[in-house]
Amino acid sequence: MRQSLFRDKYRDKLTVPGFARVEVVETSPSTNAELVTAIRSDPAGWPAPSALVAEHQTAGKGRAGRSWETPARAGLTVSVLLRPQVPAEALGWLPLLAGLAVVRAVSDGGVTAAVKWPNDVLLPAVDTIAGLGLYRKVAGILAQVVPEAESTPGSEALAVVLGIGLNVSQSAEELPVPTATSLALAGYPRPDRTDVLVRLLGEVHAVVRRWEQAGGDAAAAGLLDEYTAVSATLGTRVRAELAGGAGTVAGEAVGLDRSGALVVRTESGEERTVTAGDVWHLR
Repeated sequence: MRQSLFRDKYRDKLTVPGFARVEVVETSPSTNAELVTAIRSDPAGWPAPSALVAEHQTAGKGRAGRSWETPARAGLTVSVLLRPQVPAEALGWLPLLAGLAVVRAVSDGGVTAAVKWPNDVLLPAVDTIAGLGLYRKVAGILAQVVPEAESTPGSEALAVVLGIGLNVSQSAEELPVPTATSLALAGYPRPDRTDVLVRLLGEVHAVVRRWEQAGGDAAAAGLLDEYTAVSATLGTRVRAELAGGAGTVAGEAVGLDRSGALVVRTESGEERTVTAGDVWHLR
């Protein structure tokens, strides 16, 4: 039987250093949607950083409105409220920094993880699959900016809800697609969701704080180098399917710009900047 995050012996561990509030609920259709609603109704009750965690999320939202669901108490579904003290043009880095935080959190368990631009975390696999190569997806990230009118009164920073879904103990049969995996399937030793959650929130707080201290400059904070070191996308041939049906861009992923956008060098030598869209890794 899967264990709950409510276990008494772990209650004190859910007081995460640096976080003003960590709330755990039994069920939520979508922690992102629920947290946005909570901010609107009681902004003072959710100081940043805070987190809302669900034991079971029944209608999670991913990029481009995609929905997903995981078995109860098998994964981590957490939404983090941030009010980043950085220029608005730097906010594109948030899903990338969240991916770096996930990699750092799960690496404590001996698992070698990688980030896929812009919002996925991958684990190595033994066989190839289209779009991912020798990887499978273990986590997805969704950043949602809350309009200024819904931010805390008196705050100059926008509120951002950062949703993270991490597969922890799912079996192969419980995963929704063959491109997915879980920490358990990857050999993570006895993954404990509470331990992973506490490490994850700690890493999110650490990377975001460094980013803020550098004024939103990921390179100056050393985070660009750290992200590059764990990227499965940079240095590979990719095809980017641009958002809104704006076509595709194919070539080598050669870097990131100051906003976190992906720079792709095409066969003609032209460098194209991709700000949003689905990215496929090519052989």
